[in-house]
Parts: sequence; structure tokens; C-alpha cells
Amino acid sequence: MELTAQQLTAKLIAQRYLPRDDKTVRRLLVDLTFRQEIEANLAACGLRLLDHPFANHVAVALIREAETAVFDDGEVWQASSIGLPKDAIALLVVLWALIILPKRERQLGREAADGQGDMFGNVVKAVGSEVSRGIAENVLLEDYGKLLGGKARISNFALPQLARLGLIERKNKVIHEGPLLDLVFDYAEMAPRILQGALGDLIRTQAGAVNPVAGNETEAADV
Repeated sequence: MELTAQQLTAKLIAQRYLPRDDKTVRRLLVDLTFRQEIEANLAACGLRLLDHPFANHVAVALIREAETAVFDDGEVWQASSIGLPKDAIALLVVLWALIILPKRERQLGREAADGQGDMFGNVVKAVGSEVSRGIAENVLLEDYGKLLGGKARISNFALPQLARLGLIERKNKVIHEGPLLDLVFDYAEMAPRILQGALGDLIRTQAGAVNPVAGNETEAADV
């Protein structure tokens, strides 16, 4: 059943993210008038639509003007609106860098090889296990455990919390991207900060020890 703009707005807010192959979401991606109505509905609630043509899902986030009201409690600026402590957010940044940055390089490379783009953004380009690859948990803990609060805290608290929020998925001791990981950071703003900053140096130094997993295939992260 195709939803009205009001119904889709409510569903997006309630569920936080929806798959791009959903019938009404596909309409959102190609129907400018319908999209503008959705965006106006979200804006009235202090929210905005998150959509990237390489992501499997669409989601919602705060508009800039609403951030102070949500994050500033009068004493300290909150680390997130979903209850993540700072060490979990640091882990999230590392996982985004290790999973999404290499994935984006593969997607951009495949798009360039195809020689054309998707002008409407309604088809996810270059998706699948050969593009989005996971990180073995034991490798993550060995390389980053001491930097991010210790192996026990990461395994028992941080990773389960990120999984519950839809940011990652854990399968057979391998961490894969969840529905929100590709949308949680602004790629254009975040990628240069990581690649040109201290975290980029750290990831490049240890990249050879990190094993993205796609089925039975392993490959060093190419961050």
C-alpha cells in the first residue's frame, strides 16, 4: 500500500529509517512535489530527511536550528540524542571509517566504470556483499580496544548498543553496517576530516591488520 505524505512522515519519525526499495520511499525519491511535502512535514517537527544515493535506507535527523534545544541541557552539550556515551561515539566513528569509506570508494569506482549515474537516485548503486564488507570483531578489539575503553567494554556494552540502534549488525563475530551507519555522518564533511586528520593516519597505519569480510573473501581495508 502506498502511503500519503502525512503517513510516510509519521512512519519515518516512528521507525527512524526506511529501506529505499519501499514503494512509497521510491516515490519520495523521484516525485519532487511529494518529496517537498515530506520535507515540509519533517521541518515542522525540527527534522530533515537523510538520503544518499549509495545508501540502502533513508532516515531522519535534526535540523541545525533544533540542535541546541536537543543537545544543550544548560550544563553540558550532550554527545548524542540517542543516549550514546562519548566512547561509543568514538567507536562509531572508527567503524564508519573502516566500513563506509572503503565501501564508498568501491561504489564510486563502479559508478565511474559504468560511465553514467542515476539522475533520480531511486536505485542503490553497487550494493551487495562484494561492496559493503564487515570487520572481524577480534581484529577491531585487538587494534582499537585500548583506545576505546577496553575490549570488555566494547564487546559487552558499546557494540550491543550500536546494534540495538540499527547502526551496525553483528553476525558470526563480524561487524557489518546497519541501516543507519551509512547515514549517521555527513560523508562530504566527515570523510576529509578522517582522511586528512589523526584518525586517518591511525587507520592507514593499522589498515593491513583489519579484515573486511564478504562471504569467504577477505581484503585489507583500503582507507
